[in-house]
Amino acid sequence: MTSKLIIATRESRLALWQANHVKQLLETQGHEVSLLGMTTLGDQILDQPLSKVGGKGLFIKELEIALADGSADIAVHSLKDVPMELPDGFELTCVLEREDPRDAWVSPHFESIESLPPGAVVGTSSLRRTVLIQALRPDLKIEPLRGNLDTRLRKLDEGQYDGIVLASAGLKRLGLKERIRLAFSLDTMIPAAGQGAIGIEICANRPDLAHTLSRLNHLSTAVRVYAERGVSRTMGGSCSMPLAAHATLEMGTLSIHAAWGDPLIKTGELIHAQEQCPLDLSAPDALAKASALGERVAQQLITQGAVAF
Repeated sequence: MTSKLIIATRESRLALWQANHVKQLLETQGHEVSLLGMTTLGDQILDQPLSKVGGKGLFIKELEIALADGSADIAVHSLKDVPMELPDGFELTCVLEREDPRDAWVSPHFESIESLPPGAVVGTSSLRRTVLIQALRPDLKIEPLRGNLDTRLRKLDEGQYDGIVLASAGLKRLGLKERIRLAFSLDTMIPAAGQGAIGIEICANRPDLAHTLSRLNHLSTAVRVYAERGVSRTMGGSCSMPLAAHATLEMGTLSIHAAWGDPLIKTGELIHAQEQCPLDLSAPDALAKASALGERVAQQLITQGAVAF
């Protein structure tokens, strides 16, 4: 059964790429799809870190209003920007296959973060990246960096920073792979929960849409993301949380590595936790089991001294 569908999306170049990607996937199923571009509060507030002005929800509230009033049928998000708990009446119904989850080192002059001189300026507004960078190089100066991907690269090219850290996935999706000087290892710069994955949100009272979108769901990605979000949810996961979590699924074993750090302690101490469990993707409780694994890892972090919010 075909239908006409409207996708609510932010208007940044990366967000539009993601929305158009979902549009093309749905059109191959015979649906007629159009985009509703929107500017969110998170796009408007660029002079302050997200952790100080409201967190991840700033990027999706306007899109959820469009879903609720019927202006749009689905909303497409970078999953790392989606709060761990959605408002009543909304659900995350689909997770697409993940792109490269790694962080990327981007710099016109320095081949790696290790090659920077002491006191060099690195740009990021992510508390997760801040604590991980401090663990690698406590002698560096970390300065806030907000704006869409093109704005961040422009600020780098203007010389405001010696290097910046961005998500590899966004650079690759926009054809900017050549800007990546180095992709950090997953153990060195552990990604944010859901990094590299695209999520689709709908109103919870639309089982018709949930059925339509189920064909796009990539279960292997979904279980890994659910484990990561289980860590973040238990810790109170928001932009004010200096937390990293990354899961892998290999030969029927789901494994997760998480780390927490205090951004006020610049000497680089991190708290780590790891755990794994067998996982059958065909089992009806696969997603619940993945979430439970993440919750256990979060409890390990808390037991070691990590602070949940």
